Amino acid sequence: MTSSTGRSLPELIGGADERGLAAAGLACLDRCLPLLAPDRTEVLRPVWAAVARGDGGAWSEAVAGARVELDGAGGGAAGDGGVVAMVRALLDGVPAAWAEEPLRTWAERCSAVALAVHRLYDVNEDGPLHAGELRRQLAVLDSVAHGPTGLRRARELSTEGGRVLRAVVSRRARTA
Repeated sequence: MTSSTGRSLPELIGGADERGLAAAGLACLDRCLPLLAPDRTEVLRPVWAAVARGDGGAWSEAVAGARVELDGAGGGAAGDGGVVAMVRALLDGVPAAWAEEPLRTWAERCSAVALAVHRLYDVNEDGPLHAGELRRQLAVLDSVAHGPTGLRRARELSTEGGRVLRAVVSRRARTA
């Protein structure tokens, strides 16, 4: 699958700047956050604001604040197949530095983990949940390539994706 510009996910991540990389990783984390802390979905709002400003100091401060607020979240989850630990690792892996290489490494990891998480909850290996996550990742990277104005669309996509994943997990819990 390719983006509206005909580029693949690795190509889009490879060509993104710091803001694009931060937004891409944060969007993946944001969509998976309901698995870690379903009642704290707005905790990443200050991190999104730091991305919008492109401010490394604000980024570091907002990331530290989110980690404190989410300390211990998801710790008691059992029977989730390790999904909570995967999402926790994304949060723990957010680079404090606003620098291209650490952000690129984190964005690549976030992309892979988010796709894996969605695949685990899907009806089959490349089902609609996984395909939807891939489309959202491509759309986020396309949006943020247009600069700060694309961040609003990236957040909308993340909110939508979080709701979809939350609904799937809830439905699965009711039928289990």
